Amino acid sequence: MTPLDTARSRRHAGLIGIAAAALVVAGCSPDQESSDRTATSAVTAGAGPSSAVVSSPGASTPGASSHNQADVEFTSTMIVHHMQAVEMADLVERRTDNAELIALADRIEDAQGNEIDQMTDRLRSWGVAVPDHDDDHGEDGHMQHGPHAGAMAGMMTAEQMAALRAARGAEFDRLWLEGMIRHHRGAIEMADEELAEGENPATRRLAEQVKTTQQAEIDQMEKMLGR
Repeated sequence: MTPLDTARSRRHAGLIGIAAAALVVAGCSPDQESSDRTATSAVTAGAGPSSAVVSSPGASTPGASSHNQADVEFTSTMIVHHMQAVEMADLVERRTDNAELIALADRIEDAQGNEIDQMTDRLRSWGVAVPDHDDDHGEDGHMQHGPHAGAMAGMMTAEQMAALRAARGAEFDRLWLEGMIRHHRGAIEMADEELAEGENPATRRLAEQVKTTQQAEIDQMEKMLGR
């Protein structure tokens, strides 16, 4: 199970919807059917070019998906960036009994898992391939291919992730907090680039949200480290 699958299963565990539909059959006489047809014909005949057309709730507004390359790059790289944060959060419960850190990790996992879902849907609506965590970043935290190839700010290296997995207790807490602070600062740097160059309204709102949320979490983690 991937970190993204873990986050989704935790968010949606136990929520199974059961839908039921009722069919009501009402009989009508031939006279009623004739009257209904007459009324329908009259309404249709009276409809002109100015008749209102009601859009379905899911209809998209023209231009709502307007985006540029900066939007695509931010969304693609932030998916992978968030996936590593979810992976880090998933390590916590088995390696520390620090209640504050466990609560923070749960919050990060839920929030960033939801944002991954949003960004995945957005890329698909643009006809852009969704990056895969394992395929798109190498052991040094670099993107391996695509237009956004290169280092992603704040990403943990393979060696740092291995050390985190091996640690327990206070040492784990320190490594996790230091690593997540760097990770968050990298995300804020990426969000700043999107706000400077991106044009898609929803993507820009997400970048603002990333900056606000993750800066507040950085402040909390700094205090947890006694800084």
